[in-house]
Amino acid sequence: MSTNQRFDKSKLPSRHVTEGPARAPHRSYFYAMGITEEEIHQPWVGVATCWNEAAPCNIALNRQAQIVKHGVKKGGGTPREFTTITVTDGIAMGHEGMRSSLASRDAIADTVELTMRGHCYDALVGLAGCDKSLPGMMMAMVRLNVPSVFIYGGSILPGRYKGQDITVQDMFEAVGKNQAGTLSEAELEIMEKIACPSSGACGAQYTANTMACVSEAIGLALLNSSGAPAPYESRDQYGEASGVAVMTLIEKNIRARDIVTRKALENAARVVACTGGSTNGALHLPAIAHEAGIDFDLFDVADIMRDTPYFVDLRPGGKYVAKDLYEVGGVPVVMKELARAGLLHLDCITASGKTLGESLEEIRGEADGTVIYSIDKPLTKTGGVVGLKGNLAPDGAIVKVAGMTEKEQVFTGPARVFECEEEAFAAVKAREYKEGEVIVIRNEGPAGGPGMREMLATTAALSGQGMGKKVALITDGRFSGATRGFCVGHVGPEAAHGGPIALIRTGDVITLNALTGELSVALSDEELAKRKAEWKGPRKTEYTSGALWKYARLVGSARYGAVTHPGAKDEAHVYMDQ
Repeated sequence: MSTNQRFDKSKLPSRHVTEGPARAPHRSYFYAMGITEEEIHQPWVGVATCWNEAAPCNIALNRQAQIVKHGVKKGGGTPREFTTITVTDGIAMGHEGMRSSLASRDAIADTVELTMRGHCYDALVGLAGCDKSLPGMMMAMVRLNVPSVFIYGGSILPGRYKGQDITVQDMFEAVGKNQAGTLSEAELEIMEKIACPSSGACGAQYTANTMACVSEAIGLALLNSSGAPAPYESRDQYGEASGVAVMTLIEKNIRARDIVTRKALENAARVVACTGGSTNGALHLPAIAHEAGIDFDLFDVADIMRDTPYFVDLRPGGKYVAKDLYEVGGVPVVMKELARAGLLHLDCITASGKTLGESLEEIRGEADGTVIYSIDKPLTKTGGVVGLKGNLAPDGAIVKVAGMTEKEQVFTGPARVFECEEEAFAAVKAREYKEGEVIVIRNEGPAGGPGMREMLATTAALSGQGMGKKVALITDGRFSGATRGFCVGHVGPEAAHGGPIALIRTGDVITLNALTGELSVALSDEELAKRKAEWKGPRKTEYTSGALWKYARLVGSARYGAVTHPGAKDEAHVYMDQ
């Protein structure tokens, strides 16, 4: 069948730049780039990457995009590659640069949307490799509601040191050991040169790999496409298949919102929970849902996580890295276990054009019992990520409990309050805190930071000092997917919005209970109301102009994904139907 017979160009956005006498000037540009007449009249597919030279997670995306373009051409389409930004958390961590991280997610979604709209592309294949670029790319797909296929750039290979796998998490914790005097600078220098031996995203179940698992579970990525590490050229088969698949989606008019439904979001939350994934999953899933006009907030994510067994033994809470998961069958085998227990919606359509159930029927792998446990014999009966709520967090909070015993999931102690991460990190470095305390870091929320920074430098320093299980930490900011210990993030409402976390004083007794889902402070409603009346308003920031100033004024609550626009519920037209 010819391309023209397979696709009705009169119903595709690219007709606005390729068809009819009035578009002769536009076509002249296309001929200038060597595009043939036949290619001009085919469907146009945006191949978007977050390639840059900032970090290893992005460095392989440009090469991988070329393979995707082969697939698009093989499927009868005309691929047009473009790039957008990435802010890499590992580089931005521990300093002012981290304020740009979460804002970059929405900038990625915005810039992909603008490029697609401006050039009237008919479909999108998005390649991303870092914490915020994965959700940002998926948000763009759902916002535009075009036929879309997502493909992850792949994880980094682990380093080897003293007979053990090491990752960037070990490097952050090594800094804490160095500060504590238990690791020499010479040894630290050796470790830093071998911890990250290849291209690819951080190697364990931190945010990038968590969202890569999400991409398969939610249906936007082909099964097993997220598994192979970035250096493996076997990834090319998935790149080409993704290019071919997007052409099938155009032909069948299967769009991103046909794939990303409430059921698909629930499937994704299940996979985050059972793998002990990053708490950031509870921030990004509501944001993706918002682009589809679906109500799915932090509490919805937490409810699903609460009754999902945790049975995949991945770092930072467990033993293994993404490469190990891939070698025992990857996300499809994980989802087979969930399906066996009746915990997946198998009727969801996926980027393959098949339902999730049909796709999983083709998977022959089984749980190996070492990396992927049987769901009948899980590591714990509830998910690796838990939602909390109480008079300290009326809009909720989130904590990663993967690898923690039940005893470690209950903590009561006096607060030690810091007004920003720098204050807290300096105190931790100087050991100006006590065992049994609850460290409170506020004014780090989406608006108040601005940017909702991750606190890995502080938590890793605590772990490096051997205090990771002897104190608790709460913040209206975020924690890295590499964080471990009793560290509660996303406390809402945030301090800048007058939430209870703004009213806490050093010495107030705080209770954290991941078993019952409680985050409370031993203060009466009357005392909290009195303090609220005395509150002098949000702390002023230095960001009085520029992108972060704009972000702080647009961004909403972490409970709903820290989004920056009204979403699909308020849209007056659909891009694909223009």
